[in-house]
Amino acid sequence: MLISNAYAQAADAAAPAAQSGLASFLPLILMFVVLWLLMIRPQMKRAKEHKAMIEAIGKGDEVVTGGGIAGKVTDVGENFVQVEIAANTVVAVQKQTITTVLPKGTLKTI
Repeated sequence: MLISNAYAQAADAAAPAAQSGLASFLPLILMFVVLWLLMIRPQMKRAKEHKAMIEAIGKGDEVVTGGGIAGKVTDVGENFVQVEIAANTVVAVQKQTITTVLPKGTLKTI
């Protein structure tokens, strides 16, 4: 015969003991720490920066919305801002959709 039989080994007193509770959870804890450092923490930082930018928007700022509309802020409300996108064309935009505040004078160069 070409294949030999496999036999189970007898239990030996020198066999390693079962892992402790903490050691079995160590890989899970390590994965959570890596997830926190690489994904959750940077996302929280970006959200905090965006909130600060939204709160700092004032009349006369030049902004770009999430839809790509660029314009000048003419009025700031609690949840909405009025953005002038062309001469005598004003649209109401939710504050949270504003993605970027442009430097002054940028719209004239576009």
